[in-house]
Amino acid sequence: MGIDFSNNKTLVGHLKKGHEDAFAYLMDAYHKKLCVYAKSLCRDIYIAEDIVQNIFLNIWEKRRKLKETHSIQSYLYQSVYNEFINQHRKKTSLITLEKEYIKTLNTILEEEDTDELTKLITLVKQEIKELPPKCKKIFIMGKQEGLTYAEIAEHLNISFRTVENQTSKAFAIIREKVGDKMHTILFLLFGMHRKLKV
Repeated sequence: MGIDFSNNKTLVGHLKKGHEDAFAYLMDAYHKKLCVYAKSLCRDIYIAEDIVQNIFLNIWEKRRKLKETHSIQSYLYQSVYNEFINQHRKKTSLITLEKEYIKTLNTILEEEDTDELTKLITLVKQEIKELPPKCKKIFIMGKQEGLTYAEIAEHLNISFRTVENQTSKAFAIIREKVGDKMHTILFLLFGMHRKLKV
């Protein structure tokens, strides 16, 4: 006799244990419905499918944190909405960053000695390579991958304060080598990504 996954407690319980048949049931039961809902929010079927895919991947990765007392259906729909909002914010932020980057880049190229900038960029790249391993990883996640302090802390399972301290350490090392031009060089290297605060 098969397991009745239509029961919320049963479904969540088996998901938490990593049962793939429970996850397959979840996908079959909700994938199409969630895509329809996501499309109603973003008006784009491809973005909608990406959102839903991200939600299912996230649920599987964090399945042990699911609560059997909470409705999995409500959780799914709320997650789709949250993901849509996050993507919308990132898209809006990226457009703003692109404009800022192009404007700043043009100003820099007009005012600075391009040969000197090239040398400084090479120097900063080398300094980043030589950062202490933990410091380097956190700095790259923030600058190159565009993650926030909170996202880095969660990903590496470390404290927010540690991320803050290691990032400040990286900035201090680089600033010692290139001085006041540090922000200019880092902006040229990573300007299209979300910027960590110093």
